[in-house]
Amino acid sequence: MRAAVFILASLLTAAPAHAQLGGILNKAQKAKDTADKVADLNISDDEERKLGENVSANLRDKFGVYQNAEVTKYVSLVGNALAQGSSRPNLNWTFIVLDTDAVNAFAAPGGIVHVTRGLLGLAKNEAELAGVLGHEITHVTAKHTVRFIQKSKGISLGSDYAGGGSTRDYIVAKMSEKAFHLLLDGAFSREDEGESDKVGVELANKLGYAPDGLAELLKKLDARNGGREDRNGLFASHPDTKDRIAKIETQVKDEKLTGSATVASRYTTYVTFDAKPVTEIAVSTEGAAGLAGDGKDAKKDDEKKEEPKKKGGLLGKFTTSSSEQKQASQTTASAGSRGVGSPDRDAKGGPNKSALGVKVTSSDIDAFKKGIVA
Repeated sequence: MRAAVFILASLLTAAPAHAQLGGILNKAQKAKDTADKVADLNISDDEERKLGENVSANLRDKFGVYQNAEVTKYVSLVGNALAQGSSRPNLNWTFIVLDTDAVNAFAAPGGIVHVTRGLLGLAKNEAELAGVLGHEITHVTAKHTVRFIQKSKGISLGSDYAGGGSTRDYIVAKMSEKAFHLLLDGAFSREDEGESDKVGVELANKLGYAPDGLAELLKKLDARNGGREDRNGLFASHPDTKDRIAKIETQVKDEKLTGSATVASRYTTYVTFDAKPVTEIAVSTEGAAGLAGDGKDAKKDDEKKEEPKKKGGLLGKFTTSSSEQKQASQTTASAGSRGVGSPDRDAKGGPNKSALGVKVTSSDIDAFKKGIVA
């Protein structure tokens, strides 16, 4: 009798362990299946654009939009002139100026490029702006963001994912979340950044701009961040700044790039302000969507977050949740108190989140190009 009771008790206690093992294996298989789906997913141009719109909405929510139509149209003209010479000229290219003192730029998938008011203040001529925009345009044309996420296999279906609606929409929505943090943390690979530098310089030179515009801005950025040990804002993940400058100078010489236009007078007509020193940038400790540090903690925290319940297709409905915003705020505030925050990533932004409806026609672009003279 005692033996029978012992055997029965053993079976009862063993059942949960077996079930637990089965659950672990099931989750592992689901994770692998999802990673395979993400890696194999052929994102259409429409989906890429929607992904970019989701990312742009969060960037605008974080930093606000500079409500100056003339400056926005000017940046859009420079950007569209460059984009016409890119490998994807027919995208719906959109250029937005974010209302923050931070010196930064973000290329959302699908052709939505953002530059900050602070970056415009740091640049001193059109060739320098063209160098930055050419770099960001290349991130889009080469699909660096989408490919980075697919290779990282960092997207998983949450344990509470019900499986309703479109799994494809769900994955694209989760890619939007990853892309947002990727851009904030500057987590592109060295190869992607090198390609963007090289092609961006060639795009600028093709229009007649001085091809060393990006290198000149990098020199200003290097001096601005002098003495800082943390990765800060624009191009934070790139190779050493001095190495990048040297490579651009070598490229200009080897490829015999002869553009010479800086168009400083037209630039200063529209951009009449300077960038603030990095030490004077106010850092947000409330509602910050980006995480302080070097980006590694952001990825780890993001992987630990509880996934939202699936309620039909999420494509076009992605927003950073309030819990994510709160967690990011606490992390940023903590980092700020330790003095290790990234001012150009975690800077305060303006109150107006609405993008300006600036229209740029082909005739506008043609007329603008004629003003690119040495």
